[in-house]
Amino acid sequence: MIIDVFLPISLIFIMFTLGLGLTIEDFRIVFRFPKAFAVGIINQMIILPLVSFIIVSLIVLPNEMAVGMMILACCPGGVTSNIITKLVKGDTALSISYTAIVSIATVITLPLIVGFSMEYFMGSDAPPINILSLGLTMFIITAVPVCIGLYVNTKYNTFANSFTLFANKISTLLFIIIVAGALVSEWNAFINNLKSLGPAIIALIISMLFIGYNSGKLFNVNKKQAVTIAIESGIQNATVGITIGNLILNQTNGLSILSLPSGVYGILMYLVCLPFVYWVLKRI
Repeated sequence: MIIDVFLPISLIFIMFTLGLGLTIEDFRIVFRFPKAFAVGIINQMIILPLVSFIIVSLIVLPNEMAVGMMILACCPGGVTSNIITKLVKGDTALSISYTAIVSIATVITLPLIVGFSMEYFMGSDAPPINILSLGLTMFIITAVPVCIGLYVNTKYNTFANSFTLFANKISTLLFIIIVAGALVSEWNAFINNLKSLGPAIIALIISMLFIGYNSGKLFNVNKKQAVTIAIESGIQNATVGITIGNLILNQTNGLSILSLPSGVYGILMYLVCLPFVYWVLKRI
Protein backbone atom coordinates (compact mmCIF):
# COMPACT_ATOMS: atom_id res chain seq x y z
CA MET A 1 0.00 0.00 0.00
CA ILE A 2 2.86 2.37 0.82
CA ILE A 3 4.48 1.77 -2.56
CA ASP A 4 1.21 2.04 -4.48
CA VAL A 5 -0.16 5.23 -2.89
CA PHE A 6 2.82 7.26 -1.71
CA LEU A 7 5.58 6.46 -4.19
CA PRO A 8 4.73 8.76 -7.14
CA ILE A 9 3.52 11.59 -4.89
CA SER A 10 6.57 11.26 -2.64
CA LEU A 11 8.95 11.40 -5.60
CA ILE A 12 7.23 14.51 -6.95
CA PHE A 13 7.52 16.21 -3.54
CA ILE A 14 11.19 15.20 -3.19
CA MET A 15 11.99 16.66 -6.61
CA PHE A 16 9.99 19.80 -5.75
CA THR A 17 12.09 20.15 -2.59
CA LEU A 18 15.22 19.90 -4.73
CA GLY A 19 13.90 22.71 -6.91
CA LEU A 20 13.22 24.87 -3.84
CA GLY A 21 16.95 24.83 -3.15
CA LEU A 22 17.81 26.04 -6.64
CA THR A 23 18.47 29.52 -7.95
CA ILE A 24 19.26 30.78 -11.43
CA GLU A 25 22.79 31.39 -10.15
CA ASP A 26 23.25 27.67 -9.62
CA PHE A 27 22.87 27.09 -13.36
CA ARG A 28 25.48 29.74 -14.12
CA ILE A 29 28.05 27.49 -12.46
CA VAL A 30 28.03 25.54 -15.72
CA PHE A 31 29.76 28.53 -17.32
CA ARG A 32 31.83 29.59 -14.30
CA PHE A 33 33.36 26.13 -13.80
CA PRO A 34 32.93 24.39 -17.17
CA LYS A 35 35.71 21.86 -16.58
CA ALA A 36 34.44 20.68 -13.20
CA PHE A 37 30.89 20.55 -14.51
CA ALA A 38 31.86 18.63 -17.66
CA VAL A 39 33.81 16.00 -15.68
CA GLY A 40 30.88 15.40 -13.35
CA ILE A 41 28.30 15.23 -16.13
CA ILE A 42 30.39 12.77 -18.16
CA ASN A 43 30.79 10.61 -15.06
CA GLN A 44 27.07 10.56 -14.35
CA MET A 45 25.69 10.35 -17.87
CA ILE A 46 28.26 8.10 -19.56
CA ILE A 47 30.77 6.48 -17.19
CA LEU A 48 28.21 5.40 -14.56
CA PRO A 49 25.98 3.40 -16.96
CA LEU A 50 29.09 1.87 -18.57
CA VAL A 51 30.54 0.81 -15.22
CA SER A 52 27.17 -0.62 -14.19
CA PHE A 53 26.95 -2.55 -17.46
CA ILE A 54 30.44 -4.00 -16.93
CA ILE A 55 29.64 -4.99 -13.34
CA VAL A 56 26.35 -6.74 -14.15
CA SER A 57 28.08 -8.49 -17.05
CA LEU A 58 30.81 -9.82 -14.74
CA ILE A 59 28.59 -10.61 -11.75
CA VAL A 60 25.92 -13.05 -12.84
CA LEU A 61 22.51 -11.62 -11.94
CA PRO A 62 19.00 -12.60 -13.01
CA ASN A 63 18.19 -10.70 -16.21
CA GLU A 64 15.51 -8.56 -14.57
CA MET A 65 17.90 -7.49 -11.82
CA ALA A 66 20.56 -6.63 -14.37
CA VAL A 67 18.01 -4.29 -15.96
CA GLY A 68 17.19 -2.95 -12.49
CA MET A 69 20.87 -2.14 -11.97
CA MET A 70 20.90 -0.23 -15.27
CA ILE A 71 17.78 1.68 -14.22
CA LEU A 72 19.57 2.67 -11.02
CA ALA A 73 22.66 3.75 -12.96
CA CYS A 74 20.52 6.06 -15.10
CA CYS A 75 18.97 7.85 -12.14
CA PRO A 76 20.06 11.37 -11.23
CA GLY A 77 21.47 12.28 -7.85
CA GLY A 78 19.06 13.58 -5.27
CA VAL A 79 18.68 15.69 -2.18
CA THR A 80 20.80 13.11 -0.33
CA SER A 81 23.87 13.82 -2.47
CA ASN A 82 23.41 17.55 -1.90
CA ILE A 83 23.20 17.06 1.87
CA ILE A 84 26.26 14.81 1.99
CA THR A 85 28.20 17.28 -0.15
CA LYS A 86 27.33 20.04 2.31
CA LEU A 87 28.30 17.80 5.23
CA VAL A 88 31.79 17.17 3.84
CA LYS A 89 32.21 20.84 2.93
CA GLY A 90 32.19 20.18 -0.79
CA ASP A 91 30.88 22.58 -3.43
CA THR A 92 27.17 22.49 -2.62
CA ALA A 93 26.15 24.84 -5.43
CA LEU A 94 27.95 22.63 -7.94
CA SER A 95 26.28 19.55 -6.45
CA ILE A 96 22.82 21.10 -6.78
CA SER A 97 23.57 22.12 -10.37
CA TYR A 98 24.57 18.55 -11.26
CA THR A 99 21.43 17.12 -9.69
CA ALA A 100 19.10 19.62 -11.36
CA ILE A 101 20.53 19.33 -14.85
CA VAL A 102 20.91 15.54 -14.76
CA SER A 103 17.33 15.26 -13.46
CA ILE A 104 16.18 17.06 -16.59
CA ALA A 105 18.55 15.20 -18.95
CA THR A 106 17.44 11.77 -17.71
CA VAL A 107 14.03 12.46 -19.23
CA ILE A 108 15.77 11.48 -22.48
CA THR A 109 18.68 9.27 -21.42
CA LEU A 110 16.91 6.95 -18.96
CA PRO A 111 14.24 5.65 -21.38
CA LEU A 112 16.84 5.08 -24.10
CA ILE A 113 19.35 3.22 -21.90
CA VAL A 114 16.63 1.22 -20.13
CA GLY A 115 15.10 0.26 -23.47
CA PHE A 116 18.49 -0.99 -24.71
CA SER A 117 19.12 -2.83 -21.42
CA MET A 118 15.80 -4.65 -21.53
CA GLU A 119 16.45 -5.76 -25.09
CA TYR A 120 20.03 -6.83 -24.28
CA PHE A 121 19.45 -8.67 -21.01
CA MET A 122 15.88 -9.92 -21.40
CA GLY A 123 15.48 -10.31 -25.15
CA SER A 124 12.13 -11.81 -26.11
CA ASP A 125 11.16 -12.00 -22.42
CA ALA A 126 11.28 -8.21 -22.08
CA PRO A 127 7.88 -6.63 -21.41
CA PRO A 128 6.74 -4.05 -23.96
CA ILE A 129 8.03 -0.58 -23.18
CA ASN A 130 6.91 2.70 -24.69
CA ILE A 131 10.04 4.86 -24.61
CA LEU A 132 8.10 8.05 -25.42
CA SER A 133 5.60 7.37 -22.64
CA LEU A 134 8.39 6.57 -20.16
CA GLY A 135 10.19 9.78 -21.10
CA LEU A 136 6.99 11.78 -20.61
CA THR A 137 6.45 10.13 -17.22
CA MET A 138 10.03 10.97 -16.22
CA PHE A 139 9.42 14.57 -17.27
CA ILE A 140 6.24 14.83 -15.18
CA ILE A 141 7.63 13.28 -11.98
CA THR A 142 11.15 14.75 -12.05
CA ALA A 143 11.70 17.74 -14.34
CA VAL A 144 8.36 19.48 -13.76
CA PRO A 145 8.56 19.47 -9.92
CA VAL A 146 12.16 20.72 -10.06
CA CYS A 147 11.14 23.60 -12.34
CA ILE A 148 8.15 24.45 -10.14
CA GLY A 149 10.40 24.48 -7.07
CA LEU A 150 12.86 26.77 -8.86
CA TYR A 151 10.01 29.09 -9.85
CA VAL A 152 8.68 29.24 -6.28
CA ASN A 153 12.16 29.99 -4.92
CA THR A 154 12.61 32.73 -7.53
CA LYS A 155 9.24 34.42 -7.11
CA TYR A 156 8.54 33.70 -3.44
CA ASN A 157 12.00 33.50 -1.95
CA THR A 158 10.95 34.33 1.62
CA PHE A 159 8.43 31.51 1.68
CA ALA A 160 10.90 29.12 0.02
CA ASN A 161 13.60 29.88 2.58
CA SER A 162 11.26 29.29 5.51
CA PHE A 163 9.77 26.13 4.01
CA THR A 164 12.93 24.48 2.65
CA LEU A 165 14.27 23.13 5.95
CA PHE A 166 10.89 21.63 6.82
CA ALA A 167 10.51 20.27 3.27
CA ASN A 168 13.95 18.62 3.42
CA LYS A 169 12.97 16.83 6.63
CA ILE A 170 9.76 15.61 5.02
CA SER A 171 11.69 14.44 1.95
CA THR A 172 14.10 12.46 4.11
CA LEU A 173 11.20 10.89 6.00
CA LEU A 174 9.41 10.01 2.77
CA PHE A 175 12.56 8.37 1.41
CA ILE A 176 12.90 6.26 4.57
CA ILE A 177 9.23 5.23 4.37
CA ILE A 178 9.57 4.30 0.69
CA VAL A 179 12.68 2.16 1.14
CA ALA A 180 11.45 0.57 4.38
CA GLY A 181 8.01 -0.10 2.94
CA ALA A 182 9.49 -1.55 -0.23
CA LEU A 183 11.76 -3.91 1.67
CA VAL A 184 9.06 -4.99 4.11
CA SER A 185 6.68 -5.81 1.27
CA GLU A 186 9.35 -7.85 -0.53
CA TRP A 187 11.51 -8.96 2.41
CA ASN A 188 11.95 -12.54 1.20
CA ALA A 189 13.04 -11.35 -2.24
CA PHE A 190 15.44 -8.89 -0.58
CA ILE A 191 17.05 -11.58 1.59
CA ASN A 192 17.20 -14.13 -1.22
CA ASN A 193 18.95 -11.72 -3.58
CA LEU A 194 21.14 -9.75 -1.16
CA LYS A 195 24.13 -12.04 -1.75
CA SER A 196 24.03 -11.42 -5.48
CA LEU A 197 22.83 -7.81 -5.50
CA GLY A 198 24.99 -6.65 -2.58
CA PRO A 199 28.40 -7.16 -4.26
CA ALA A 200 27.17 -5.58 -7.50
CA ILE A 201 25.79 -2.50 -5.75
CA ILE A 202 28.80 -2.07 -3.46
CA ALA A 203 31.15 -2.46 -6.44
CA LEU A 204 29.20 0.20 -8.33
CA ILE A 205 29.26 2.71 -5.46
CA ILE A 206 32.95 2.22 -4.64
CA SER A 207 33.96 2.30 -8.31
CA MET A 208 32.12 5.55 -8.97
CA LEU A 209 33.35 7.24 -5.78
CA PHE A 210 36.91 6.33 -6.80
CA ILE A 211 36.45 7.32 -10.45
CA GLY A 212 34.62 10.51 -9.51
CA TYR A 213 37.26 11.75 -7.09
CA ASN A 214 40.26 10.82 -9.22
CA SER A 215 38.80 12.09 -12.48
CA GLY A 216 38.38 15.46 -10.79
CA LYS A 217 41.97 15.43 -9.58
CA LEU A 218 43.13 14.28 -13.03
CA PHE A 219 41.65 17.39 -14.60
CA ASN A 220 43.06 19.63 -11.86
CA VAL A 221 39.79 20.81 -10.32
CA ASN A 222 40.07 21.95 -6.73
CA LYS A 223 39.58 19.52 -3.84
CA LYS A 224 36.07 20.69 -2.95
CA GLN A 225 34.96 20.17 -6.53
CA ALA A 226 36.68 16.75 -6.73
CA VAL A 227 34.84 15.61 -3.59
CA THR A 228 31.57 16.91 -5.03
CA ILE A 229 32.14 15.06 -8.31
CA ALA A 230 32.84 11.85 -6.36
CA ILE A 231 29.62 12.12 -4.34
CA GLU A 232 27.47 13.01 -7.35
CA SER A 233 29.02 10.13 -9.31
CA GLY A 234 28.51 7.60 -6.53
CA ILE A 235 25.07 8.51 -5.14
CA GLN A 236 21.87 8.07 -7.14
CA ASN A 237 18.23 8.81 -6.36
CA ALA A 238 16.92 5.40 -5.31
CA THR A 239 13.34 6.73 -5.20
CA VAL A 240 13.46 7.37 -8.95
CA GLY A 241 14.77 3.85 -9.55
CA ILE A 242 12.03 2.25 -7.45
CA THR A 243 9.34 4.33 -9.17
CA ILE A 244 10.53 3.63 -12.72
CA GLY A 245 10.94 -0.10 -12.06
CA ASN A 246 7.34 -0.35 -10.87
CA LEU A 247 6.01 1.79 -13.71
CA ILE A 248 7.71 -0.30 -16.41
CA LEU A 249 6.12 -3.51 -15.14
CA ASN A 250 2.90 -1.68 -14.30
CA GLN A 251 3.06 -3.26 -10.87
CA THR A 252 0.51 -1.95 -8.39
CA ASN A 253 1.26 -4.29 -5.51
CA GLY A 254 4.58 -4.23 -3.71
CA LEU A 255 8.05 -3.84 -5.19
CA SER A 256 8.75 -5.06 -8.72
CA ILE A 257 11.86 -7.10 -9.45
CA LEU A 258 13.14 -4.21 -11.60
CA SER A 259 12.91 -1.96 -8.53
CA LEU A 260 14.65 -4.36 -6.14
CA PRO A 261 18.23 -3.17 -6.89
CA SER A 262 17.19 0.42 -6.11
CA GLY A 263 15.57 -0.70 -2.85
CA VAL A 264 18.72 -2.54 -1.75
CA TYR A 265 20.84 0.39 -2.92
CA GLY A 266 18.81 2.78 -0.76
CA ILE A 267 20.25 1.04 2.32
CA LEU A 268 23.73 0.04 1.17
CA MET A 269 24.37 3.56 -0.14
CA TYR A 270 24.71 4.88 3.41
CA LEU A 271 26.82 1.96 4.64
CA VAL A 272 29.33 2.43 1.82
CA CYS A 273 29.27 6.23 1.60
CA LEU A 274 29.65 6.99 5.31
CA PRO A 275 33.25 5.66 5.43
CA PHE A 276 34.01 7.88 2.42
CA VAL A 277 32.46 10.87 4.20
CA TYR A 278 34.57 10.11 7.29
CA TRP A 279 37.71 9.82 5.14
CA VAL A 280 36.99 13.21 3.54
CA LEU A 281 36.27 14.92 6.84
CA LYS A 282 39.58 13.70 8.26
CA ARG A 283 41.40 15.44 5.41
CA ILE A 284 39.62 18.77 5.26
